[in-house]
Amino acid sequence: MPSPDRKTSPPTILVIMGVSGSGKTTIATRLAEKLDWKYRDGDEFHPAANVEKMKNGVPLTDEDRWPWLEAIAAFIDEELKRGEKTIVTCSALKRGYRDILMDARKGVRLVYLKGDEALLAERLKKRHGHFMPSSLLQSQFDALEEPGPDENPLVVSVEGTPDEIVDEIILRLEITPSK
Repeated sequence: MPSPDRKTSPPTILVIMGVSGSGKTTIATRLAEKLDWKYRDGDEFHPAANVEKMKNGVPLTDEDRWPWLEAIAAFIDEELKRGEKTIVTCSALKRGYRDILMDARKGVRLVYLKGDEALLAERLKKRHGHFMPSSLLQSQFDALEEPGPDENPLVVSVEGTPDEIVDEIILRLEITPSK
């Protein structure tokens, strides 16, 4: 019987999820570079109104998120059609959000960057130039529904260095790096 981290073939699309400060952008950027895969930040798909709300410290509602999630899902579908190997980041905090993104799409795998609130709060204090204020971290943890075993997530602790985390993802997904 295969291990829980293994499917019959390696994924071609990775959805990197986690709360703000978990390192989604850093890990996805380094992972894409090491694998020579395409990378898109899920934040690029937010409507301007969502970005404005977050800049002002207002948590997004589900109604705010649906068009954003549907745009990311459409992007994933296009990448799958083209046969592109792609990494996309998205907080994907709730099961319902992940259902939209994953939707039984073959070749798509969820990678959950898991960290405790104190560690991530400390990281957010040091982050500059991002529209998501650290004051919204609690609302993200309040909304978080950790992925269950039936979602077949690759759960990775964010306590290591970015390079250690990237190497763990590659090893556990059995993807051959191009670099």
